[in-house]
Amino acid sequence: MISFCIGFYKTRKDKSMPIRFSETTLPGVTIVEPQVFKDARGFFLETFHHKKYAQAGIDRIFLQDNHSHSSRGTVRGLHYQINHAQGKLVYVVFGEIFDVAVDIRRGSPTFGKWFGIILSEQNKKQIYVAEGFAHGFCVLSDTADVIYKCTDFYAPEDEGGIFWADPALGIEWPVKNPVMSEKDLNYPKLADVPPDRLPAIAPQYQGKGV
Repeated sequence: MISFCIGFYKTRKDKSMPIRFSETTLPGVTIVEPQVFKDARGFFLETFHHKKYAQAGIDRIFLQDNHSHSSRGTVRGLHYQINHAQGKLVYVVFGEIFDVAVDIRRGSPTFGKWFGIILSEQNKKQIYVAEGFAHGFCVLSDTADVIYKCTDFYAPEDEGGIFWADPALGIEWPVKNPVMSEKDLNYPKLADVPPDRLPAIAPQYQGKGV
């Protein structure tokens, strides 16, 4: 990953502790490591700061916040919206998950590629997944509480999905017998989705890729 930093702070020990933003192999997917202040009371961190995130390239307005609670082995996904595509900022407040983004944007040089990362209450990392990706996660702890901020509202008439274990994608899920909804289990493979049922790549990402 290519890392860059923004939003330096001065601590009481006079040390600069930056928020870290790391680009991934998929343009539009960014890892965020917030600054965490710890002392005898516990810790404090900013889960979002529009100005700092915008300076790092995540210049988005979030319209809806979601909170999911899931048990071990649960897989949610792979979800996306077609015409009302959602960018998502995802982080874990309790437990641990393996979070996945899949590029399904028509015209993208990285179409069909995926990126995965462990998010947990311990590492406090976040992942920003831009509009046009399919997103999902599986739960590695007994339970997990996940927060995701979305750049558009949930639109059930506009939603789509990709089969979580599509062999052509080759996602290395750390689960064999997941707990899933009937809807998620019946999503098609990526190759079986008509092009007009996939989101288009945004202009700022055209021509970018590995």
